[in-house]
Amino acid sequence: MGSVGAKDVPQLLDANGKRIDGRGLEELRPLKIEAGVLTRANGSAYVEWGENKVMAAVYGPREVHPRHMQENTKAVVQCRYNMASFSVDERKKPGLDRRSQEISKVISEAFESVLFVEEYPRTSIGIYIEILQANAGTRCAGIVAASVALADAGIPMSDLVPAIAVGKVGGKLAVDLRKEEDNYGEADMPMALVPKSGRLVLLQMEGHMTAPEMAQALEMGVRGCQQVYEVQKDALKRRYAIQRPTEAV
Repeated sequence: MGSVGAKDVPQLLDANGKRIDGRGLEELRPLKIEAGVLTRANGSAYVEWGENKVMAAVYGPREVHPRHMQENTKAVVQCRYNMASFSVDERKKPGLDRRSQEISKVISEAFESVLFVEEYPRTSIGIYIEILQANAGTRCAGIVAASVALADAGIPMSDLVPAIAVGKVGGKLAVDLRKEEDNYGEADMPMALVPKSGRLVLLQMEGHMTAPEMAQALEMGVRGCQQVYEVQKDALKRRYAIQRPTEAV
C-alpha cells in the first residue's frame, strides 16, 4: 500500500456499494481447487482464486537436510513460498526475496501448530508454494493450496486451514481484496484459522482499522474462511471419491 495522490486513487466502490469487479463487500472471487495434480509429490494442489494461480506440493515426512536442523521429538516443517518471475506484470528477480522469506516463515509456523509433528520425530515435512500468477491475496491462496496438499499427502493434521484477507476499501470493510483494492485501500488483514476450533493460526495487518472495525473484520474473515473451507473439502472429496460398481441389470 503505497502513498498516492488523491487523483491517482481509482473509484473502489460505486454508488450502490459494489466493488470494481461487481462483487458485494462479503463476496469472494471465484475459487477453484484441484487436489493431487502432481504425480511425483507426496501431496499436491492447484488453486485458481480470481486471477491468482497457485501450485503447492508437499514432500515427506523425510530425512532432514541439513542434518543439524533435525529435531529429536518432532518433525521440522519447512515452507518455501515463491512468486515466479512471470507472476506479476513487471517481471521480478528470480529467487526468494525478503517478502517471500517472511511469508515462508509465517506459513511454516501456522502449519506446525496444526500438523501432528510429534508423530514424525527427526524428519522434515517440506511445503513448496509457487505463485504462477498473482493478483493480491497470494499468501492466503498459498495457505489454502498447501493445506489441501498436506491432506492429499496423508499427513495427520487437526483440520484443514482456510485463509482469506479482509481489508478496508472506500471506508468499507471487504473480504478477498483484488489488486486495486490492496494497492489503494486503507487496510489489509490476511488471516487463517482452524474451523473446528476457531483458532487463528495466522493474523497480519497492514494499514489502519479502529477497534470496532477490527472486530467486524474478524467476523467477516471467519465467514469467508468457512466458504473457502467448503471448497477445500469438496476438492478432497472429488480426489478420493469412491466409484461404486454399477449394479447388474
